Amino acid sequence: MKLYHGTNQDIESIDLSMGSQYKDFGRGFYLTPDIATAERMAKKRSRLFGGNALLIEYSFDESHLDSGALKVLKFPEKATVEWAHFVDRNRDRSKEPVSHDYDVICGPIADDGVAYLLGRYHEGTTTLEELAAGLQDKFLDQQYYFATERALRCLIKVNVVLI
Repeated sequence: MKLYHGTNQDIESIDLSMGSQYKDFGRGFYLTPDIATAERMAKKRSRLFGGNALLIEYSFDESHLDSGALKVLKFPEKATVEWAHFVDRNRDRSKEPVSHDYDVICGPIADDGVAYLLGRYHEGTTTLEELAAGLQDKFLDQQYYFATERALRCLIKVNVVLI
């Protein structure tokens, strides 16, 4: 399968210590199978931090997700209570970052609308069940999160394109 990473600079070697701890699934390397999503992220990153909008294409053998060689968590493509709770715990800056031992996590991307709804849940103005129900109708792009060196060895960098 093809996975894409939208960025503002080429990546020769992926450094898992880079980036924010408080992202959807934690600190790690994020990719998407949707080229348009990666292009949007590259343009946004370039606009915010300078540099050129780049699309980096990787090849990933999906059989790694089911082979047992990697510890994988797969969320459904639509929002669920479990996914919303996991993302909320990872994004909550008032608490210690979540610790987990997954190599790869697959699931929806929490966009700005999702972040707003998570904020309402965190304020206590909505329940986790109401949050998940509110997210069900949103189209959520998918992401693949790579958390370990073992998982990164399954990625093959194929191409870098200036957008």
